[in-house]
Amino acid sequence: MKDQESKSLLKLSIHRLRRNPIAMAGFTMILIYLMVAIAGPFIRLDKTPKANDQYLELSIKRPGFKVLFFQVANEVSEQSLWSQWLYGREKTSQSFPIYRYELLTDSILVERYTGDDVNNGELLVYAYNDLVSSNQLELHPSNLREQIKKELISNTTFWLGTDRYGRDVLSRLMAGTWVSFTVGAISILISLIIGIVVGAIAGYYRGRVDDLLVWLINVVWSIPTLLLVIAIALALGKGFWQVFVAVGLTMWVEVARVVRGQVISLREKEFIEAGKALGYTHSRIIKKHVLPNVIGPVIVISAANFASAILVEAGLSFLGLGAQPPQATWGKMISEHKGYVITGDAYLAILPGVAIFFLVFAFVLLGNGLRDALDTKA
Repeated sequence: MKDQESKSLLKLSIHRLRRNPIAMAGFTMILIYLMVAIAGPFIRLDKTPKANDQYLELSIKRPGFKVLFFQVANEVSEQSLWSQWLYGREKTSQSFPIYRYELLTDSILVERYTGDDVNNGELLVYAYNDLVSSNQLELHPSNLREQIKKELISNTTFWLGTDRYGRDVLSRLMAGTWVSFTVGAISILISLIIGIVVGAIAGYYRGRVDDLLVWLINVVWSIPTLLLVIAIALALGKGFWQVFVAVGLTMWVEVARVVRGQVISLREKEFIEAGKALGYTHSRIIKKHVLPNVIGPVIVISAANFASAILVEAGLSFLGLGAQPPQATWGKMISEHKGYVITGDAYLAILPGVAIFFLVFAFVLLGNGLRDALDTKA
């Protein structure tokens, strides 16, 4: 009977959430970000690890910039799909931007792109036979020139332009999505484990245990979040994984406060007293009867904490304490191009800021929707 009631309440909450267009808009936006993060290097223009393929001659090119690329050599990659998804595809081809090319009888003439208004790049000549062997191509002599043109010359479009290192801005933004989601998910998991355990113990046992844990919660709560994160990050060292721990160790306080308050209101209920009368252990009562009734508020606060984790990670990266270069993070992208805000290339710093804004805003909208949907008094 209790399971049926729980299922009916869950269905009712999902129905309420679906009827909330604002919350569903936030949920849809999060799904779009998540799909970009999961697809990773398979859909980016720059599929290399950390989207760090640099061409200094393409530095600071405007959105929609197009250029020809010429592939000199290509090696067969033995990288697994899992490794490609997790780290990106190792660069196996040797290519560079060109300004123009000319197909000769038995060779191709290319002029390197310099990035200047008047291109005066180096002229290079490559024999067809050398290109075929270095790229491991199986080409037919009858249409050799056309196949060389099709296989080794590509017209590349940088839809959001390039940064000061000649990297594709769109690819860097997409790579930063994976970092933000990973930091948010793992830091929230850490905060939930610590916060639920501390809050449940404090609220259920009360007395000196509660006094001690509340003192600890208040001490951590009194320290500004960003300062505490910076202190932990400096203690653990700069790095990608250190950010998870630093952010997670600062967000458990809110979870603990909410869980403690919910447990205090539940510990005197009849079903808890019945469990004690039946001889159930305290751990069983907490796991089976107390914690399932505090999941709703925890889910709501987790959505808000996810947004906060993204902001904190961006702040750490901006200050140089988060994931280190060449890792693509939105905060680091803003930091690298903050000097362009007063120039005509301000979009280099604005675009990652817009990406942060929409993702955080989406989690806020979803959190508000979850709060209303899980409200048992409604």
